[in-house]
Amino acid sequence: MRSRGILWIFVLPGLLLYAGFFLYPTLSGLFYSFTNWDGISSSFRMVGWKNYNSILDSIVFRKAFWNNVKFMAAVVTAQTVISLILALLLVRNRKSHVFLRALFFFPAILSSVSVGLIWSFVYDPAIGMINALAQHTGLGSLALNWTGDRRIAIYSIAAVQVWAHAGQMMIVFIAGLHSIPPELNEAAAIDGGGRWRVFRSITWPLLAPSATIVLAYTTIQSFKAFDLIFTMTDGGPNFSTEILTTYIYHLAFSSYAFGEASAGSALLLVLLSVLTFLQYKALRAGRISY
Repeated sequence: MRSRGILWIFVLPGLLLYAGFFLYPTLSGLFYSFTNWDGISSSFRMVGWKNYNSILDSIVFRKAFWNNVKFMAAVVTAQTVISLILALLLVRNRKSHVFLRALFFFPAILSSVSVGLIWSFVYDPAIGMINALAQHTGLGSLALNWTGDRRIAIYSIAAVQVWAHAGQMMIVFIAGLHSIPPELNEAAAIDGGGRWRVFRSITWPLLAPSATIVLAYTTIQSFKAFDLIFTMTDGGPNFSTEILTTYIYHLAFSSYAFGEASAGSALLLVLLSVLTFLQYKALRAGRISY
């Protein structure tokens, strides 16, 4: 019993930090989501489900939700495919491969605000590198207003998100590839299996744990890309890049509707939990036992 009490002493600091910085804010947010608190005054009153009904009836919320879905679909698809291809190409521990891994991983260590500022200049329609390169190579038709055109703005930012984090997810896939027993690939090669057959029947199923991490993390990233979008477009033009996190931010700090913002945060938490669970179940169903 004494040894168990000593173990609790070591666990207690972590529990206190978790309770103070995660559990308490989460429960407070859920409480305030049922109030009309403006974030400033000390008084408020309970309004029940009014905040949730107001958000679900909001045209801007629905637009932000579908923008988030488009952003997530583009980022999850492109980032997963690109990071997997990079991992397959750079899986060996050669010096050149290690150098290229570090090069592709480098954007992940930059802050999202820095990335957003850099790409704001790259996308600038007047002095941006992409448009200047298109003009100088005779491809002037490709010189677009990348973040000012509401038809393509969300996808332009999705490309930046992929650029910044594909190298990070590549490392996860490389770790998964190194965990696959080499005898399986050797046996498949002896049996006459081609590269695509080996990948489809052995490599990809055994990468399911890594793929689960990549998909879950990328999905959460896509719904929490506040700093990148806030830096580059602040949700514009005409709400075409507004996502759920920027919508919640504008509710709280532009409209001072902290009760509604808390309700939006609660809905976002539920949505992310459901999406992550569905991804986990889908990938788990595709695993093979060995």
